[in-house]
Amino acid sequence: MASEAAPATAFVVRVPEAEACVAAHVTVLYPFMAPASITPEVMARAEAALRGLRAFDFQLSQLQRFADTSWLAPHPADPFVALTEALVRAFPEFPPFGGVHRDIVPHLSVARGDEPTLQQADVELRAILHVHSPIRAHCGHLSLLAQADGRWLEWRRLPLDPTAPEGA
Repeated sequence: MASEAAPATAFVVRVPEAEACVAAHVTVLYPFMAPASITPEVMARAEAALRGLRAFDFQLSQLQRFADTSWLAPHPADPFVALTEALVRAFPEFPPFGGVHRDIVPHLSVARGDEPTLQQADVELRAILHVHSPIRAHCGHLSLLAQADGRWLEWRRLPLDPTAPEGA
């Protein structure tokens, strides 16, 4: 029998403005702890880490590639990096993507696979972006998603400060 993956959680910025084009979120911190480990104290620590970080607008218009992934680059990227860094300071035992990558590269994944799959996805996405670009979006909160039974469900929302000064 194949072993089932352990339940996981992730902090993401959902992008409903892009959902007409792609299934949409920008991962801020994954993997995070198992759902059973998330206590009110853990949530208070996460909320404290985000306190003072400003809600922000961003756009998606530039298609990029990792080796096996096509993705859209959010602009500006700095607010996403700040969100990740704040959570990692609060939870250093959970580095982004398990510490596999040295740099934080905010991205909205749109396709994964081999080269022919990515080429086809890129053609389709470029056509969509030609009509809908740039996709303008707003980040007013982070979503904590929990995975169970192979599905990701929004478990909690952590609001960002709409009135914090720029650069907070």
